[in-house]
Formats: sequence, C-alpha cells, structure tokens
Amino acid sequence: MQIEVRGVSKRYGKVRAVGNASFSVEEGQLLVILGPSGCGKTTLLRLIAGLETVTSGTIHIAGREVTDLPPDKRNISMVFQSYALFPHLSVRENIIFGLKVRKVPGQEIERRLARVIDLLGLGDRLDSKPGELSGGMRQRVALGRAIIAEKPVTLMDEPLSNLDAKLRNSMRREICSLQRRLGIGMVYVTHDQIEAMTMADRIVLMRDGSIIQDDVPENFYEQPANTFVARFIGTPPMNIIPLCATTGGAALEPGGEILFPGIDGNRFKLGIRPENIRIAEQGRPAVVTGQEYLGSDTFIACEINGHELIVRTRGRKTMLEGTRVHLTWDPHTLCLFDAQTEQRLESLPPGRKEG
Repeated sequence: MQIEVRGVSKRYGKVRAVGNASFSVEEGQLLVILGPSGCGKTTLLRLIAGLETVTSGTIHIAGREVTDLPPDKRNISMVFQSYALFPHLSVRENIIFGLKVRKVPGQEIERRLARVIDLLGLGDRLDSKPGELSGGMRQRVALGRAIIAEKPVTLMDEPLSNLDAKLRNSMRREICSLQRRLGIGMVYVTHDQIEAMTMADRIVLMRDGSIIQDDVPENFYEQPANTFVARFIGTPPMNIIPLCATTGGAALEPGGEILFPGIDGNRFKLGIRPENIRIAEQGRPAVVTGQEYLGSDTFIACEINGHELIVRTRGRKTMLEGTRVHLTWDPHTLCLFDAQTEQRLESLPPGRKEG
C-alpha cells in the first residue's frame, strides 16, 4: 500500500472535522476524496500531508508510519488549490525551486527538468513569469513542481477549481495521463462529482467528517450506499420517492398497482435513475410538470402521487405541462432504501414487477 489511513480523527476543540476515517491507496492508484463543501475532505488531505496534526489514529506511507512526522519527512509532493507560484521567478525557477532548496546537484536538476518539460510541454515558456501565463499553463507549472520532486505519492487539493469548464476537461485528462505514465499514487480532493467519476480508480465520499462510501466509481452510480450518495452522484441525481402501503404490498400511490408484493410500503423509498425511465404507451400513470432542453438531452419532470420524477430522454422532446403519460423501467435498475436509516437494501424483494 502507498497510503494507509487507519481510524484517523481530527478535532478543533469540540468541533469534529474528521471522524474515524480509514482507507488505503494502492501503488499507482488514483483515489479521489469527494464531498460537499465543509465535509472534511481537505482537512483529511492536510492530515495525510502533515499540515495538520492528527487527534487520533495513524497514517502510513509506503509502509512507514508518518503520523507524527513533519511534511518534509513524508516523501510526498503536493499541488494546492491556488497555484502558489513565486511571481518574481520564471517558470524554470518555479519548477526547480524545491530541488535547489534541498541542494540537489545541478546535473540531476537538469535531468529532471528535461523530463518535466517533455511531459508537460513547457519548453517554450521556461523564461516566462507566472503573470504572463494562462490559468492552464500556471497549473501545469504547479504540476511540474510536484512531478520534478519524483515522490511516490502526490496529493492534490482541488487543483482545477480556478479553471473554466473547457480547460478543466482537458486538464483532468492530462492529470490522469501523467499519473498513469509516472505510476505514482495520487490522492485528489474535489467537490465535483464529474471529476471524481471520470478520473478515479476509487472514490471516498465524505459527509460531515465521515466516510459514507469507499468504492469504485461504477458502484457509486449503480449501488449507492444510501440516499445521500444516490443524490450526490449523477446528473440529474437519482429520483427517490416514498412508497405507499397498499393491500398486498408496496405501490407508488394509494390503491395503485403493486410494485413490490408482500412488503410494507411505508418502510421504504424507491430510487431510480432518470436515464432508466422511459415514456411509453403503457406503464405507471404520471403528469408532466415541466421540462429542460440541454441539446443532447431533455429532462422531463413528471409527477406521481405528488412526488416528482425526472425522466432523461435523448435529443429534443417537447411535452406540454399537464400532459398525461405512462412511465416504465427495467426492474433491475431499481434501488430500494430504508425510509428511516436511508440505507440501500442489498437486494430487492422477490416478485417485483416492471414499471
């Protein structure tokens, strides 16, 4: 394991920033710590880096416990949310600054610099100052400063948040390519679920200082641990609506067709992704309440028993408010959540019917 975090907690007085967090990063793996603002993800990254002290628990890097070691003894490199470049130094001097401080021999510095320039395409900008560069180029310089250290682990704290959407797309592909070519372990913090789903080998999702789910990206989409995960991952998020108790089982509305025979509908909520719902000639009756056209897709809002469901359809589809439609779906795409605990049931009850 490149990194092992075991039962790590961090408190600021009575405030718990991180609570009993445990996960590991394998060699050459890109792990993303994901979550909303204030969930503790950056604090957790800073604990790994040694920029914050651990209240309890241990941290191991490359098989060595580093819980009480300062940052410069942990054999890591880090890229911050702000580029943190020296404005009076050239690109070249910014990249090699850390090596010069550590008194790395000049010949070795030039060897490493040549490699970084080749990886990041910075050869024609070495004499430029940061103020002369675009946001994307400045982020490349920050990446270069981390790469040239040749550490086995790199930590990244929302490095793309200051870039526009188009540049973020290209930079995240660039970071993934670099990480795989270098074979380094990487921990990447973000609040952006798209970054997490497209970049990560594994995702750790946090909420209120706790890890909610630690899993591969496809399981976050197909097997969310609870309703929070189901709503956080996916655009638009998973539809989650309460079921009703009716004679013989659970339905979407009182007296409606039974969806899950033999269970108490009041105890459960139904989850289904918008892209797994189809508008058909037969199925569950619903009423259209609105729509959003996004070019490649149209999101159609429908209502069943006072609860909204979003249907994602390909291309442009115009449906007037108040139109009565029927919705259908593949039963294997459904999720069932406990209404009290919000946790997903590992398996659906037998006898389920197609919508």
